[in-house]
Amino acid sequence: MIDSEEFVLLVDDDDQAVGTAGKLEAHRHGLRHRALSVVIRDPRGRLLLQKRAIGKYHSGGLWTNTCCSHPRPQEPVERAAQRRLLEEMGFSCELLPLLRVPYRADVGGGMIEDEIVHVFAGVYDGPLRPDPREAEGYAWVEPGELREEMQRMPARFSVWFRKYIIDHWTTLTGDPVWAQLRGEAEASRGPDTPA
Repeated sequence: MIDSEEFVLLVDDDDQAVGTAGKLEAHRHGLRHRALSVVIRDPRGRLLLQKRAIGKYHSGGLWTNTCCSHPRPQEPVERAAQRRLLEEMGFSCELLPLLRVPYRADVGGGMIEDEIVHVFAGVYDGPLRPDPREAEGYAWVEPGELREEMQRMPARFSVWFRKYIIDHWTTLTGDPVWAQLRGEAEASRGPDTPA
């Protein structure tokens, strides 16, 4: 479900703000806008996937990365990533910027995504409370298994998540930011906290 009063920040090819538009308008007309994605792994390296709620305005019922959304027009994208992770999946953790991905794709239902996506990484190993209006399910998946499943049945996954896996596999699975996050997550647990 989408709030008709929700707005997105329109950007140019360099991710510089050029205006705002209603969220549905931006997607119906394929207007380039800023977006965010969060990719969460657990300390074992498994990726947390979200199954988008079937009632979403596009890509409902598809598997995707942990959280996907848009910052509000005046909201820093880092703050928006934290806000949406809590709202969609019911938890928060430290997030670090991982990469920036421009893409344009028809996502069905008369909607076109034309986004510059700020992708954030986090490590988390605790309880989840997904909002059923956002996510109808979730799964922790080994990266290799995910890649194999995506090759066998690509239509089960969101267009943008397929792009991340195909074009940015090494960053998603081996970037040094993961080691930094894992180290900080382990340090925050303390010596007497079970892993």
